[in-house]
Amino acid sequence: MVTNVWSMVADGTRREEILETGAALFASSGLRTSLKDIADACGILPGSLYHHFDSKEAIIVELVQRYRDELDEVAKEALDALHEPDQRPIEDRVVGLGEAIAACAVRHRAALLLTLYEPPTWAGEELVDLARQTPAAIEAAMLEILQARGAAGAIRPGIHLRLLAERICQSMLHIGVGVFHRSQASRHLPAEKCRVFLHGIAVHAPSDAALDRSPSMAAAREAIAAWDDHQDEDRVTHLRTTARAEFGRRGYEATTIRDIAKAAGMSTGSVYRMFGSKDELLASIMRTFSANLAAGWDAVVSSPPSSSSSLDQLDALMWVNINVLDRFSDEFKIQLAWLRQSPPSSVDLGFSFGRQLQQLKQLLVAGEQAGELSVEGGSALNRARSLYELLLTPENIVRDAGPSAAHALARDTVMRGAMVRS
Repeated sequence: MVTNVWSMVADGTRREEILETGAALFASSGLRTSLKDIADACGILPGSLYHHFDSKEAIIVELVQRYRDELDEVAKEALDALHEPDQRPIEDRVVGLGEAIAACAVRHRAALLLTLYEPPTWAGEELVDLARQTPAAIEAAMLEILQARGAAGAIRPGIHLRLLAERICQSMLHIGVGVFHRSQASRHLPAEKCRVFLHGIAVHAPSDAALDRSPSMAAAREAIAAWDDHQDEDRVTHLRTTARAEFGRRGYEATTIRDIAKAAGMSTGSVYRMFGSKDELLASIMRTFSANLAAGWDAVVSSPPSSSSSLDQLDALMWVNINVLDRFSDEFKIQLAWLRQSPPSSVDLGFSFGRQLQQLKQLLVAGEQAGELSVEGGSALNRARSLYELLLTPENIVRDAGPSAAHALARDTVMRGAMVRS
């Protein structure tokens, strides 16, 4: 009997070790991680691992389920506190829940990356169901905080509270995607981002009319309109368009040249004559995407400084980013597939366009010196990194609410802040 008890304890300990090792490897190496990789890291034979899990997907399912369960517990604790005689102001409640969500995302980085937006194409039914579940509990808890009695009069009229709750929660989850959270300077990042959504970065809140007629917005609209000028109907463009959709739908690793050729109505040989390899085809697609995004940013930041404030330019950049997600959703999905396949190891996740980060840093410093805006944080570079993510409205909000509503939300939060100003 004693032997059986110790055997059960040993099995439980080994199972936990496998899960923890798998989580670490998936977080650093993504879906390329194999069962053999996990077994080797645990110092056991692959056959011994099968005693606990019958597949790689079984490990992923359990990691994702634990992540979802902890998010639900975070939401429950926030709601329980809301119903207690607690006189904390709304800002403290929002920040408290935001910090708890971010901490959960960091702890479960592997599960977060593996379920980011769409599940892998090879996923079984159980993993697909788990991956497609939205973090409804934390969003509902955040919404209830924003709607609570203590929030009456604190939130400005006209704010779309459901979208605001969704935006805050997603921003907190995204803290777990990169590795910037590992730096000492970022320990206050969740609170700082929550306060931006509540108070905005503008020292004096600009009106929609003033932002709409700024030279920066005119430059952004002109750049966005120019994206269409580069579209033609030749076979290469048709092939790139088809490949974008296939890479976005299947993921880069799972898509073959044969798949692309079939979808495009071409022979495999014809595809290879236009592009020497799948890598070359993908690079061509992403170069076009990057060029369009860079052109939009360049147009905005080079708008006449005498007639455009830093706030005008930041607002116009948000509009460029929203339109990029709306117009180039396939490229965005390709980037997410890359994250799943090869998780980032640099603090510059999301800032691969180094020129744009420098542009944003310059705008931030100029705006602060002019007394137009204020962003909490450490160095100018770290504050620019944080602001970069805040200027990116999540793709699902752009898709579900539409570009105009997504931009209105961005102005009501990042620019002006959702709370009534004293």
